[in-house]
Amino acid sequence: MPAPTTSPAPAPVNSRSRVLIASLIGTTIEFYDFYIYATAAVLVFPTLFFPSSDPTTALLSSFAVFGAAMVARPIGAVVFGHLGDRLGRKGTLVASLLTMGIATFLIGVLPTYEQAGWIATALLVLMRLAQGFALGGEWSGAALIATENAPRGKRALYGTFPQLGAPLGFIIGNGLFLIIGALLPSAAGADPSQPSEAFLTWGWRVPFLFSAVMVAIGLWVRMRLVESTVFARTREAGLVRKLPLATVFRNHWKQLVLGTFFMLATYVLFYLMTTFSLSYGRTPEDAAVPGLGYSYTTFVLMMIFGVLFFAVFTLVSGPLADKYGRRGTLILVTAGILVFGLAWVPLIGLGTLGVVLWLVLGFTLMGMTFGPMGALLPELFPTSVRYTGSGISYNVSSILGAAVAPFIAVALWEAGDGSPWLVGVYLSAMALLTLVALLLGKETKDVTLDEGEAPTAPALDEDRAATASS
Repeated sequence: MPAPTTSPAPAPVNSRSRVLIASLIGTTIEFYDFYIYATAAVLVFPTLFFPSSDPTTALLSSFAVFGAAMVARPIGAVVFGHLGDRLGRKGTLVASLLTMGIATFLIGVLPTYEQAGWIATALLVLMRLAQGFALGGEWSGAALIATENAPRGKRALYGTFPQLGAPLGFIIGNGLFLIIGALLPSAAGADPSQPSEAFLTWGWRVPFLFSAVMVAIGLWVRMRLVESTVFARTREAGLVRKLPLATVFRNHWKQLVLGTFFMLATYVLFYLMTTFSLSYGRTPEDAAVPGLGYSYTTFVLMMIFGVLFFAVFTLVSGPLADKYGRRGTLILVTAGILVFGLAWVPLIGLGTLGVVLWLVLGFTLMGMTFGPMGALLPELFPTSVRYTGSGISYNVSSILGAAVAPFIAVALWEAGDGSPWLVGVYLSAMALLTLVALLLGKETKDVTLDEGEAPTAPALDEDRAATASS
């Protein structure tokens, strides 16, 4: 009598809640780590690691190290992208999170310039480069976890969850700095815009050390993931590349260029509204290069209020991009960013209410442009090179946008004799470049991310030919 046949057990899949939490928590931690550095780059690092008789020079030096991490991000995108496209998404995401966590924790225990001289500055630069290297592999992996596991018609919505990590990381990081600043107030008669002695001595270290707790939680969540079905099918079909980087540059260079410029306005707006605005907002009105003159606490609370709109409209952008398309949604939003840059100074000139409106509008546009990117960039590339391709586009754009944005903004701020009107023009010019790229690009809403399929049939044929020849 023949033995009864049994059907093979179905492959394990990630539940919806596991996908959304895993994609959200990692980017929240990564952006938290980046934000606490950005805040410290304004508050304490110019004093502790870049001493100078000229405060502007010290601030620019601190921002230069902030930008150096952006240069490391494409390198991280290549390394982690190679691992993610060769070995899988899960293990690569765990490695990127662990790298970021270790680097951030070590910043919290570094000696200062007064204690170790240039060695302290060099170690800070090294840890900052490690942060950038890790973030280069984090975003694309988190976006792929979300989009490759998304149900039909909801890919942009799922793609907003890793994007939501940016506003959440900002709120947690800056909220923690606010709490510490409130517990360690400046002495009576001291300049309220400056950190207290206790904050400069040890208080600034607490957010960096606290990241170890967040990383432990993130690792626990990500270790419970299973590989996406899309990637598993690609591996079974023999379409995994030996050198994903070579394939993506040979077959998909147009998508790389377009993806890079799709993100340009987003990056410039992102870092102008966070890093530059914090410096501009708390610089005294009677300084050599005048700012808005708000206290640190007041301005950060105003920023956090604006970031709430960032979070809400990141989620709002997903359903809109699913319904109306990524390209159409982003064309309208990018046009809005262009106008916002030109309206920058008139808004600020309205006083405190105008400054709040400036922050709210800026962060609203940030959510609307950042949200759809979680789906758009992965949709440009086939599964076999998706981690590498989306990561390179995202992170090369960080050099063109984020790495230089705070530095250029400070220089333009000085050139405008304290008025940031040139900063607004700079934002509008970057938005124009993104608008041109979007007009040249194609809609990706109906692209399938299933095994081995590229956005166009010719690209899929090229991939198969490359596999056969390798």
